[in-house]
Amino acid sequence: MGHLLRRNILTYKAPPGNDGYDLICIHPDSRRSGRQIRVQVKSRLATDCDRGFPVKSSTLESFDYLIAAFMNVGHFSAKRRRDSKPQDGSRAPELITFPVDFIRRHHDTSSSWEKVRTRGIDLSSFEGEAGIEQIARDLRIPYPQKVEGGPAEG
Repeated sequence: MGHLLRRNILTYKAPPGNDGYDLICIHPDSRRSGRQIRVQVKSRLATDCDRGFPVKSSTLESFDYLIAAFMNVGHFSAKRRRDSKPQDGSRAPELITFPVDFIRRHHDTSSSWEKVRTRGIDLSSFEGEAGIEQIARDLRIPYPQKVEGGPAEG
């Protein structure tokens, strides 16, 4: 939510028990856009995860974007060296913002997990601020600018 709010995208947590999306995003000026964007969030703790995440077919019509938050807390797989600690694999978190069309194209229903697998795919256009910018463009939110004569920063 913080990364969306930082980009001036008003973001609200969806009601508890809501199925299919976790966040609702709207334009900060309600007179400018009546559109809302629904965002599903998936997170992975381990740095050495398979870069995939489960998405049920039944939810594909429920959201517009999916944000995968790879927390990269450390290495937890069985292949980890015995003398290493999980935190040896710690690194900065990554946010990747996928439009629902990408999710549909990469949705694997061959197992009961119904995963989206991203390993080996160039995700650079969806990573970090570039990914968040997709939502801002859809909502037609201009990039924040300092207003001349506005309040002084302090």
